[in-house]
Amino acid sequence: MRFPFWRIGVFIAAAIWPMLWLYQALEDLLGPDPGKVLVDRLGLGTLVLLLITLSMTPLQKLTGWAGWIAVRRQLGLWCFAYVVLHLCSYMAFILGFDWSQLAVELRKRPYIIVGALGFLGLLALAVTSNRYSQRRLGSRWKKLHRLAYVILGLGLLHMLWIVRADLEEWAVYASIGAVLLMLRIPPVTRRIPRLLGKKPVLQEKRN
Repeated sequence: MRFPFWRIGVFIAAAIWPMLWLYQALEDLLGPDPGKVLVDRLGLGTLVLLLITLSMTPLQKLTGWAGWIAVRRQLGLWCFAYVVLHLCSYMAFILGFDWSQLAVELRKRPYIIVGALGFLGLLALAVTSNRYSQRRLGSRWKKLHRLAYVILGLGLLHMLWIVRADLEEWAVYASIGAVLLMLRIPPVTRRIPRLLGKKPVLQEKRN
């Protein structure tokens, strides 16, 4: 396995935050409504991890270091783990596992539907993130995993709908997402190595 310490470091960094937030919630350190704070933090963590995952390829092209790509799949799976925890926390702390409340919530808060669509997209990417799926899907695999940008759009819309009155933080994440999307445009992608005076780096296979 290449870059073992780097991979382990990323694993620890991604794993520690949900455990810390859960501990804070159990110890009543998250204010009067710890369940909601936990749901919000896990949702934001999902968005941040998705942005970090999508930044791995541009960083590899900018620096030429293969370590970015080595942790891309792990980061993508952590992103899915966070969204699962976000969903479970919502069902536990907001719904109280009362499924009759779900219909009421959907009518009052349609952004939940947007979030659910994003979850289904991340589920599809997580299930097909292995090498077997790469071989089985062939050229369709890359097309499927470009859905990550659609999912990012859904995640940003989901967040926008929630924060509405406070757009400063949302604008930061939206701007980063816009830059990452721009870097996917072929002419921009081809110009990056030239601007840096580097030869184009061959991209490693997804780990």
